[in-house]
Amino acid sequence: MQLQILKSKIHRVKITQAELHYVGSITIDEDLMDAAQLLENEKVQIVNINNGERLETYVIKGARGSGQVCLNGPAARKAAVGDIVIIISYAGMTPEEAKQHKPVLIFPDERNKLI
Repeated sequence: MQLQILKSKIHRVKITQAELHYVGSITIDEDLMDAAQLLENEKVQIVNINNGERLETYVIKGARGSGQVCLNGPAARKAAVGDIVIIISYAGMTPEEAKQHKPVLIFPDERNKLI
């Protein structure tokens, strides 16, 4: 049996851009991706603190050190620039693996920079 377990979380980052006319995804500063152990094209859940919206999409790399967090394509309708979101990834694990797993939790500052 595989359980879906919290793998990593980027807690409370600001949306810096929303690009409706784009193929789709969320662009994340590569520093934040590395810290949260997110890979390009990895599936993530986005939870918007401001309006309660939740969506799933995939990650693309943003410029390293830029603080960029940009919702692209239809996801751009789910948040406004300045909204605070939580970015969550999950991993499939056996119950035994899940008992040993420690998720990676990232808490950037108000400029989406690592503390």
